[in-house]
Amino acid sequence: MEPVNAHPAEVGALAPDFELQDQHGTPVSLGRLRGEKVVLVFYPLAFSGICHSELSALRDHPIEGARLLTVSVDSVFTHRAWADREGYPFPLLSDFWPHGQVAQAYGVFDEAKGLARRGTFIIDGEGVIRWSVVNPASSARDVADYVTALADIS
Repeated sequence: MEPVNAHPAEVGALAPDFELQDQHGTPVSLGRLRGEKVVLVFYPLAFSGICHSELSALRDHPIEGARLLTVSVDSVFTHRAWADREGYPFPLLSDFWPHGQVAQAYGVFDEAKGLARRGTFIIDGEGVIRWSVVNPASSARDVADYVTALADIS
């Protein structure tokens, strides 16, 4: 079992607000997306096997009806290189410094390894977490689960 420093943010709670830079250095704020559904996907590290398959699935099967935001502790520069190489059209947000602060706020930061676990949170237009799943870094998620969960959220 992987070390866990906190409990994941709970369904029904207000999603912790944040502002992070995407792979182009553009600030992205969750608070500015109020009124839109958001699928917030934390992943451990760019250029790693399971992360590559998960983000490629998101690229190849776009989620409709929600804004997709992905987050890892990698730098903006790493995200830019990875997004350019793989053709990821969605924001790859850098939780680099303070290291893992947003992952910590969502309760998915693994302090022993210094990276995020595989946490996904669906946030409604009011900023409330409506669905979540958290897997260890070694266990992939299924994009179809996000689509099913989104369909159940008005």
